Amino acid sequence: MNLSLFRPRAARHLAPILLVVALATPTFALQPAPPVVPFAATGTVQYAFTPDDRADDMIVAAIAGARAQVLVQAFSFTHRRIAEALIRARGRGVDVSVIADYEQTYQIEAGVIRDIAEAGVPVLLDAQHASAHNKIMVIDGGRADCAVISGSYNFTHAAQFRNAENVVMLRGNPPLCEAFRRNWDQHKAHSSPYER
Repeated sequence: MNLSLFRPRAARHLAPILLVVALATPTFALQPAPPVVPFAATGTVQYAFTPDDRADDMIVAAIAGARAQVLVQAFSFTHRRIAEALIRARGRGVDVSVIADYEQTYQIEAGVIRDIAEAGVPVLLDAQHASAHNKIMVIDGGRADCAVISGSYNFTHAAQFRNAENVVMLRGNPPLCEAFRRNWDQHKAHSSPYER
């Protein structure tokens, strides 16, 4: 409530009441903890803005360079070339795992997710949230040259060719990779296996 709408004297008397109401409101009590302490920026940054830049090429190349692991969280996933890059990585022995949004997968576009799962990639579905809206990849976490890919970009054809989106790839920052891997693990813990 904007106290400036009241006369100054009335506002002084309402302030303690408003504070008590705010403290008693459940959403106030459930506010998240402050952000973690910043750590040093290291490594390199690549970025792309669609539809002009080829974000999909950047992502496919990063997957092709993975040596040990690719962890994915996807809200919407329809981009066949990115799916094929994950399948190829799995075929050459890279540990690939995907967590996808439950509703998007079953109600909108199961095709690419189904193909990924049929290729032997473990696929989990996150139904814990109104939207499992993370769009990230953690590549080779635990290595000095690990990478985090994030941004507004869904792994979709529309994100590449029709939407205005952004993708950032941060490479060579192990604490950042570890933070994203831990978050991935938290979502894995409440997700369930994809079933056709």
